[in-house]
Amino acid sequence: CETCSKEEAKYRCPRCMKYSCSLLCVKKHKLALSCNGVRDKTAFVSVHEFTDLNLLSDYRFLEDVGRTADAAARHCLVHSPATKRLLYFLRNKARGCNIELKTLPVGFTKRRENSTTFNSVENKFYWHLKLVFPHCHAEYTLKGVPDDKTLTDILKPYIDPVESDPVVCQRLKIYTASPQSDVRILMKIENRNRNSIRYNELDASRSLLDNLKGKVIIEYPTLFVVLKTLKNDMVVLGQDGSEPAENSDSESSSLSSVEEGEIRDSS
Repeated sequence: CETCSKEEAKYRCPRCMKYSCSLLCVKKHKLALSCNGVRDKTAFVSVHEFTDLNLLSDYRFLEDVGRTADAAARHCLVHSPATKRLLYFLRNKARGCNIELKTLPVGFTKRRENSTTFNSVENKFYWHLKLVFPHCHAEYTLKGVPDDKTLTDILKPYIDPVESDPVVCQRLKIYTASPQSDVRILMKIENRNRNSIRYNELDASRSLLDNLKGKVIIEYPTLFVVLKTLKNDMVVLGQDGSEPAENSDSESSSLSSVEEGEIRDSS
C-alpha cells in the first residue's frame, strides 16, 4: 500500500495508479492528491503499452464525443440570436484589446463554466479565471476578476503569508513559505501540437489585461503558479518566442493530458 506502507495492496486507483489496501487508504490518497478516482480517458499511452483494450476505450470515447457534439449542435442556445450576439460582442471587444478569444460549442465544460463579461460603461473585462498550483495539486476558480487588477493582487488571497485565507494558506504552504521572487506565473500557449506544449511567463507586476495582450485565450485564462526552486516539466518560451537553450526537446508538460481532457470534455 502506497498510503500506509503496512498492508498488502488490494486496489489500484484508475486515475493515478496508486496502490491501496483498504477503503480508508483509498480515501486518504484521494484527499492528499486531490484525486477523484475517475480514469483519465485522454491519458497518454505509449505504443509499446497500447492494447486492444486501449483501442476499444478510445473508440468509445470518440463515440461519446460524437454524440455529445451532435446534442450540443441541436441545443436551442446554439441557434439563439442572443447567444450569438453575446459571443460576437465578447470576441470583438477582446480583439480590440489585442486578445484572440475563442469560444467552444455549448456542450463543452469550459463553455458552461465561463462567466466572463464585458462592462461597456467601464470599458472593462471581468474575467472568469482559473488558478492552478501544480506543486500542491490545487486549483481555484475566480469570477468577475477586473482586467486592470495586477497578478500580484490576484494571488494575494492565496499565497500571501499575511493576507491569504488560513485554510488556503495551509494547503498552499509550500508557496506561502517561499519568497515572492521564486513565484512564476505561466500560461499555456494555445494552438500548438500536443507533443510540443509550451508556456509563456507572465509579469506579476502588470495588470491581467496587459499580460493577456497578444495571447490566444480559449474561453477564459488559466494561470499556472509554479516555484523556480522546485522542478517542473513545463517548458517556458523566451520573451522573443524562442525555445529555451537547454532541454527544449526533452521536456514536455506533465499537465498537458489534463488540460487536453478539460478542453475535449463535453460531458
